[in-house]
Amino acid sequence: MTIRIVLADDERMVRTALRAILAAEPDLEVVGEAATGAEAVSVVRDLGPDVVLMDVRMPGIDGIRATEQILATLAEPPRVVVVTTFENDAYVYEALRAGASGFLLKRAEADSLVQAVRLVAHSDTLLFPAAVRALATEYGRSRTAPPAWVARLTGRESEVLRLVAAGLTNAEIADRMGVGAATVKTHVAAVLAKTGTRDRTQAVIAAYEAGFMNGG
Repeated sequence: MTIRIVLADDERMVRTALRAILAAEPDLEVVGEAATGAEAVSVVRDLGPDVVLMDVRMPGIDGIRATEQILATLAEPPRVVVVTTFENDAYVYEALRAGASGFLLKRAEADSLVQAVRLVAHSDTLLFPAAVRALATEYGRSRTAPPAWVARLTGRESEVLRLVAAGLTNAEIADRMGVGAATVKTHVAAVLAKTGTRDRTQAVIAAYEAGFMNGG
């Protein structure tokens, strides 16, 4: 199944380089490009891609606001991956909080880029879990009290959320817990519903900000 991609970056050279890397893969297709955040929103609405590679800093509407608009206005929004120069960046964390499913460095190797697009499209694992943990630790907005969903998680669901945060796939979680993959998928769905999040990345961000990862 071909993964359809939109590239959003105000630098033409960056878009050209990304397109060349992705076009070499038989299962990846770049269907559109955008040079601004507003254009990215319009192109994504028109083309309905599976994945958007979104520059975090663009003129006018930046990547954070563009991500928010895309996720808020489309019934079946794409996965958004923020592409950035700096890993340890408050802008990156805000993009993740806004709904991005992960991030990539502009200096990433071609193989890392391709793997990241595939991982995010299939959404069966967390992209760069250690980096997400570092960002959440530095920029997370801690609460005075844990949200209500923490108490609503079952023991199994809590275990699954911690393993998701560690970057394990559903198959790896199933092996670790000694259950079937279908059971893990059910637990992950329950975690997303109870935390009110869209995907694994958002659930992990919510877990860190709730203090859940430190034992609640």
